[in-house]
Amino acid sequence: MRPQAGAGWAATATGYRSEAAVGEEQRAVHTGFVICELDPGGALPSHVHSFEESFFVVEGTGIVDTTHGSVRVSPGDYGVLAVGLPHRWRNDAERSVRWVEMQAPMPRAAHQDDTFVVPDPPYAEAVPVDVRDPRSGWLGNITPSHMDVGRQSQDLLAVSASMRTALLVYSGITVKMMVDSDLGARLSTMFMVQYAPDGVAGAHDHPFEETYYFLEGEAEATFDGEPYRLGPGDLAWAGVGCQHSFRNLGDGPLRWLETQAPQPPSRHSYRFARDWDYLREVT
Repeated sequence: MRPQAGAGWAATATGYRSEAAVGEEQRAVHTGFVICELDPGGALPSHVHSFEESFFVVEGTGIVDTTHGSVRVSPGDYGVLAVGLPHRWRNDAERSVRWVEMQAPMPRAAHQDDTFVVPDPPYAEAVPVDVRDPRSGWLGNITPSHMDVGRQSQDLLAVSASMRTALLVYSGITVKMMVDSDLGARLSTMFMVQYAPDGVAGAHDHPFEETYYFLEGEAEATFDGEPYRLGPGDLAWAGVGCQHSFRNLGDGPLRWLETQAPQPPSRHSYRFARDWDYLREVT
C-alpha cells in the first residue's frame, strides 16, 4: 500500500498523502499509526483530534502550527499534540516532508476519524526545534548518536543530564524514551530502540499494543511463531498478547522507532515466556 491523497477531514489539503499502516483493519484498539507526506507548497487544514497524537520526522522539513506557535521540524524531531490542540502542517521547503504519526486511541472511521476541522490559527514565524528552551516542553530531537552509550557526557548532551537523557541498556539492547508522560503524553509512548550485533530479545508479550517502524539494519522478528525479516521502511504491529521476539541479523546496529498504547502499567509490562516455562519445569 502507498500513501493516498487526503480524504474526509483532509479533503481540502494540498499536496498531502497518508497511509494508515495500523488501525481498524489490523483490529487495533489503542493504536493508529500513519505514514504521512506533504509536498512543497502543501498544507493541511487546521484541525483537532479527540485522540492524542505524536509525530516523528523521517525526512525533509516542514512547519507545524499550533496555538503554542510555529515550529520548523526536521529529521529526528518529534513531539506530542494533546487531545483538542488545534494544529496543522505546511511545507515551505523545496522537497517533500515525510513523518509518522502515533494516534491513541485508534481513530474511528465511523466517527469521521475523530478529527474536526477548525479555524486556522494565525501564521507565525517558524523557529527550529530548540530542546534547550524550557518552553519547548512538547518537542524533542533524537539522532543515532543519542543511542551511543559512549556519547552521554554532559558536554555532548543538548539538555542537562536527567532522566530525559537516560539510556536503558540491557542484553545488547539500548532504549531511549522520546514521548512519554514527562513530555505531556497520557495515552501512549514513543521511543527509539537499538540492537547491537549480538542483541536479542526473547519471546514475550504485553498488556498493550506495540508498533515498530524500522530505520536501520535488518531484524529477524517472530510474531506468534511466524518469522519475518524486516529492514528500513518496514513496519510491524503486535496486539495485546501477541508473543514476539527480535534478533539483529547484521554486523552493525539495528534501529527502530517503537510506540506503545495505552501507556504501560507500573508493573508487569513484560511477560517473558522463558520465565513461565521455567515455572512449568520446576513444578
